[in-house]
Amino acid sequence: MSKPLNVAVIGYGFMGKAHANAYKKVNNFYPELEYRPNLSCLCARDADKAKSFADTWGFDSIETDWRKVIERDDIDVIDICSPNNTHHDLAIAAAEAGKWVLCEKPLSMDTAEAERMTAALEKSGQPNMVWFNYRRVPSIALARQLVEEGRTGKPFHYRATYLQDWTIAEDVPQGGQTLWRLDAAVAGSGVTGDLLAHSIDTAMWLNGPIVRVVADTETFVKQRVHQETGKSQAVSIDDACMFLARFANGSMGTFESTRYARGRKNYNTFELNGADGSLHFDLEDPQYLDFYEHKKPGSDQKVEDHLTGWRRIHTTNFEHPYMDHWWVPGCTIGYEHTFVNALADFLAGVESGKPAQPDFRSALQTQKVCDAVLASARSGQWTETGVESFEA
Repeated sequence: MSKPLNVAVIGYGFMGKAHANAYKKVNNFYPELEYRPNLSCLCARDADKAKSFADTWGFDSIETDWRKVIERDDIDVIDICSPNNTHHDLAIAAAEAGKWVLCEKPLSMDTAEAERMTAALEKSGQPNMVWFNYRRVPSIALARQLVEEGRTGKPFHYRATYLQDWTIAEDVPQGGQTLWRLDAAVAGSGVTGDLLAHSIDTAMWLNGPIVRVVADTETFVKQRVHQETGKSQAVSIDDACMFLARFANGSMGTFESTRYARGRKNYNTFELNGADGSLHFDLEDPQYLDFYEHKKPGSDQKVEDHLTGWRRIHTTNFEHPYMDHWWVPGCTIGYEHTFVNALADFLAGVESGKPAQPDFRSALQTQKVCDAVLASARSGQWTETGVESFEA
């Protein structure tokens, strides 16, 4: 028997669109789910824009005050797609009201906020998830499967890059509804929270806890006009960040992110090198996972020399993660489908009683690493992250 689930989405930007699409499509592609999400309310400060967005996506109602949304008895789920500086108050109020809570990444402005949010959700006992959607890319999920099968063996190296180029021009303003990611008062940080949070979550999902980091950051354009005030002010976010990492398993990591890599639009890559094999992934070519196998898992049998070499796996077969819910083999899925997959995992987790990951506690660990990276960049010293475990 189907169970209706009334959802309120807070925010109508890029992520609001991605999430609204997931709620509308999840039951079409995952018909076995008991829960049937309904877009009950769209909440945003600008009533006219909220109404336009709600009409486009089929929301039943709009609100301009998030407190009124949380007070509504007909709302079951609060989905936070608003800027980072709103996550803390929204999540805690929703938890105290007994709502399910889903939240965009990064979880919070800093670790202290994340700890309070996590405590509130765990006290409420309500289902929760943070939208690190890249875990639901079939190729990345397959990478996780290969690691779990022992096909890469003892890990030695993990390296990640996340490169974009959209803020190079000095006349790009900061702040306001469209460019709040360039305003530290709203975003908390620059590429570290926005981009490297994804890289860190993926790295720890595949390779375990990051325990120590040493980092450096740079802000290339020091002053930008603020969209709302029209005044030039100092830029306090990090435009670029690079850091070295040590994992709990003894392996070494390198991470780099920037918005100043001319020609790179959303270049998100990782490579893991182990004793028995290696994995490589590029989000700009997401239907493929590159795999090098040196030794058969669970044995000392080396792959025959004339068969060694990188293989490119086209992750569209029904046996690949998530693909049995989509098209026939050979047909790829895209960015928006990762949110559908994430939502399906979340709902299935509620139904089974085995919560889907990453929940708030898992995202708290990623926030700890982000904060340690920024602290290290300020001090120039190796910094402990405080991450002792990582829920997969």
